[in-house]
Amino acid sequence: MTDLLLNRRQVLKTLGLTAGASLLKLPASAKETSKQTNSSFKYALNMSTIRGQKLGFVKELEVASKAGFGSVEIWIDSFQTYLKEGGTVKEAKRIIDDLGLEIENAIGFARWIVDDEAMRTAGLKQLQGEMEQLAGIGCKRVAAPPSGANGANAALLDLNVITERYIKILEMGEQTGVKPVLEMWGASPNLKKISQVLYVVTESGHKDARALLDIFHIYKGGSSFDSLAFVGKPAIDIFHVNDYPSGILPAKISEPDRIYTGDGIAPIRQALQAIKDPGKQIILSLEVFNQSYYQQDALLVAQTGLAKMKAIAEGV
Repeated sequence: MTDLLLNRRQVLKTLGLTAGASLLKLPASAKETSKQTNSSFKYALNMSTIRGQKLGFVKELEVASKAGFGSVEIWIDSFQTYLKEGGTVKEAKRIIDDLGLEIENAIGFARWIVDDEAMRTAGLKQLQGEMEQLAGIGCKRVAAPPSGANGANAALLDLNVITERYIKILEMGEQTGVKPVLEMWGASPNLKKISQVLYVVTESGHKDARALLDIFHIYKGGSSFDSLAFVGKPAIDIFHVNDYPSGILPAKISEPDRIYTGDGIAPIRQALQAIKDPGKQIILSLEVFNQSYYQQDALLVAQTGLAKMKAIAEGV
């Protein structure tokens, strides 16, 4: 995988079933446990998980709510398509409230990090506009990945430069009320390691600085899961969960290889124990891009994902 952003957008075109992915079968306990709460964690659905069904913004929200999720991560492009087709921010907020959902985070790809000044200026303008829209629907955060600085041939950016640029968007977040969360991308030369993300977050010295880490990206980027023990508790509000099958090396594994939590070999319980915070609930958000799941009913996928998340987090 040479360009993670491109990979994400083209995941529906990926042919073949994920290696090692099991066929979907809803656990009997899914509906029974959907409203139960582990006080250490909140459970969210990242809409990537049902993105392949092409339901549209409102239907995605409805599926998440019906499946038992109280929190979601939306994709900005889906929200903006809804707006372009006649929806309004006010109406979207009403729908979200009626469904009893919290918009914990939004996934976008504004190029705030790049060296190209014109591109970065455009990226900052884009991000500002997105933050203002997201604030209108009560979205609390927006992902800030190394978009545009993530191809195989992308230059390695100085971490102090990244820190300066992250501080800039943190200041934008203060103005809009939507916090930018520094996102790890394991296939990028920039922000691929836990240590890189943690350096920028801590060096920023900003009260709103946060890290968005991910089970898949920790493996893909070559970080040790033991490194999670060195991430300060305040640095994590939301954590992407998924799993990966055996037999695929980090250099070869790609986005569509993500599977449900507990269906692979990732040390998920170890990771959850490391990030667990007695002072607050950590949001565990299911983010997968699995082609075989996209062939299934979206509600079944969401219900199955929630049940499997709860099963693996139980007792952590």
